[in-house]
Formats: sequence, structure tokens, C-alpha cells
Amino acid sequence: MTQAQTETQAAPQPQSPPPPTQPPRATSEPASTEKEKREQKSFERWRHTLSLITGIGLSPEEFQAEINKQDLKECELRREQLVKNSPGVRFMMNNLQKAGCPLTKNMLECGPCDMTKSGGFSKDHGILLCQNGFFSKKHQEHTMIHEMIHMYDHCVFNVDWNNLRHHACSEVRAAGLGGDCNWSREVRRGFYTFTKQHQECVKRRAILSVQANPKCPDRATAEKAVNAVFESCYNDTRPFDEFY
Repeated sequence: MTQAQTETQAAPQPQSPPPPTQPPRATSEPASTEKEKREQKSFERWRHTLSLITGIGLSPEEFQAEINKQDLKECELRREQLVKNSPGVRFMMNNLQKAGCPLTKNMLECGPCDMTKSGGFSKDHGILLCQNGFFSKKHQEHTMIHEMIHMYDHCVFNVDWNNLRHHACSEVRAAGLGGDCNWSREVRRGFYTFTKQHQECVKRRAILSVQANPKCPDRATAEKAVNAVFESCYNDTRPFDEFY
């Protein structure tokens, strides 16, 4: 038998068994995926916040839409808090109810305005709170009370808003009772008069409001209307016992 034959006929060598199959790592991949999702969500929040601050990555329209959304959210949150917790707001709501003109939630709405306004009253629609017009929660509170006084006057005294003297009287009362003319607000506007500060502020702001009436031709007419009613309307603090 040759060497070649001997090698051919040799018994086959046993082979090593294959390594055991690793079980699928079913738990690690979902955990990793969930972690990635959380990280991505955190990153998107950060990017969104940065975009709002800087405007980078947003068109002017998108940027303004985001600002409007944030303004609306803050205005509505403050409105709910003030309706529940503000003594002045609750007092006016109770007196509107007693007068037969309850202020419902859909009559107290937040919305965008031009930057010269913080609120308005419409006898047909109720009160508009200018969501982009407030610099603080206290400012919004004063605006709500101011507009509620207009609503109270319309309900109780049957105000004719086309009559400049009627309009002037309600503006004097709202400016005097709504908190518009407290010391801190006047300092913010740059007025520092110490003598008759409140009266001067009330008169000045009432004139500005009457001047904006479409029926008012000029400032001189607004001044005349306010001066004619100022003393009696300034001293009429209904439904408050005194200046709020």
C-alpha cells in the first residue's frame, strides 16, 4: 500500500462543533431606540426655542405665527388665573351679574391687536384682550377691569357710544377705577407729577380714547367732551365704594 493510499484511507478527523447561536438581543435595541427618541425630542425642543429667540431657521411668517401662539397661550392662562383669583376682576364679574349682564367666557377673548392697544369693549361682542399688548400680569388685570367698567356702564347707564360726552364719561370712570393711572404705570410712561397725578392721568387718557372715536373730529373736541363731564364722572366710583 502506498503512502498516498494510506493518507486517502485514513479516518476523517472529528470537526469542532459550531459555536452556539447567540440569542437575539431583543431588549437592547428598543431601549436604545427609545433613548434616541428622547434625545431627538429634547434636541427639537432646544432647536425650536433657539429659533424663537434668534429667528434663525424660520421665515418671518413662521416666526410671527409662533410669537402669536405664545402670546395667546400666555394671555389665556393669565385670564383664567385672574378670573379665579383677582379681587377686582371677581368684583366686577359679580356686579355685572347683578346688573343683568353676566360676562361669560366667550365674551372675554384674547386676540392680536396693533401695538397701541391693550384691550377693547364692543357692545355686540364683549371684551377683547390684546394678547400682544401686555407687559405684565398686573397690566392685563388692569385692562380687564377697565373694559369691564365699560361693559358695566353700557349695561347700567345705557351708554350711547356715538355721543362723545357719554363716551368721555365712561372713559373717565374706566381710567380712574381700572388701575390705569396708578403710580407705577405713570412712572413707566414717564410722568412724575406729584400734585393731582391721578386726576391728570385720568383726563389725559380719557382724551386719547375719545379722540379715537370715529365720531370725534379732532383733539380739541375730545378735550371739550372730557372737560364737560370730568368732575361728575371722576367722582362716580360705582360699583366700587372708592378708587380700586
